[in-house]
Amino acid sequence: MRALLVVLGLVLTAGSASAEPAVADVCAVTDQRLEELSGLASDGTHWFAVNDSDDGRLKVQVLDRTCGIIRTISTPNNPFDAEDLALAPDGTLWVADTGDNGKSRETVALHAVSPDGSARLYRLTYPDGKHDAEALLLDGSGIPHIVTKETIGSALVYRPASGLSEGAPTPMEQVARVSISTTETVGGPLQNSVVTRLVTGGAMSRDGRVAALRTYTDAYLFPVPDGDLAKALESDPVRVPLAGEPQGEAIAFDPDGTLLSASEFGSAGTASSVRAVAGAAALAVPPAPTTTTEAPPAGDDRTTTPPATESQSPWPVVGGGAVALVLVGALVRRSRRRRA
Repeated sequence: MRALLVVLGLVLTAGSASAEPAVADVCAVTDQRLEELSGLASDGTHWFAVNDSDDGRLKVQVLDRTCGIIRTISTPNNPFDAEDLALAPDGTLWVADTGDNGKSRETVALHAVSPDGSARLYRLTYPDGKHDAEALLLDGSGIPHIVTKETIGSALVYRPASGLSEGAPTPMEQVARVSISTTETVGGPLQNSVVTRLVTGGAMSRDGRVAALRTYTDAYLFPVPDGDLAKALESDPVRVPLAGEPQGEAIAFDPDGTLLSASEFGSAGTASSVRAVAGAAALAVPPAPTTTTEAPPAGDDRTTTPPATESQSPWPVVGGGAVALVLVGALVRRSRRRRA
């Protein structure tokens, strides 16, 4: 992969702040098997991707770092509407079969796909009616969280109320709301401010300390300092614009904290690029404060009390030669889904 340089500016408005990176194109996805690319994951060497629709079999495409498909993991499962993908530490690929544009599904599903193509199917039910959802997050304990795509009001976050079962649908419980406001970022399938609020994908950093949700036009980075993902998703995120993606639905973290994004290209008729923001995970996590201690005078065995903690700028400098990003105030909220 070519070297990536993230140049950050500072945008301040009343009560909000956002990172303005120069997002780098890494490679172009041109294979028709991914013309409706909706989910993306990374193990640091390969990328894994799912299409919004397939030929009756759930397939995960394995890509090299030039966007070429090098292998297909084909399963016997037949998804209704696969929308997102998450990679667990044990190598299991979790596919969120949660799309429901017409609000017609009695259950949604998660498919746990092994590298050999075997798959387990878990059906789930919402506690409050039908929802369309395109984002999946696995918390540090491996518990799946589904984030809905609401056109009105806040996106809703659900997780299984008990352990998953292959024998019967597992009830879910609502654990959080995510508020995302409209933005002026250009992109999406419609020239309408609503598309800037619709949650279309999710990802967790390798260390579990940062959760990312995306809309058609922007990514939102939430710090998860104590492992409580539901609580974190109700905190103030860092917004990173992803301008110019015609139907941006895929998002992932490389293990080093680079944020990856990609768009469907079937509706646009052109190839889609996998794009990268190097060091993005660090934007959501301020550096740990540093402390200094003074050595006691020669011959003095008394313990020296360290001086007050001296911290650096609360937000890091990202990428070689990047501008320091100082984030202030509460951030952007509210969201819901894409094409009808």
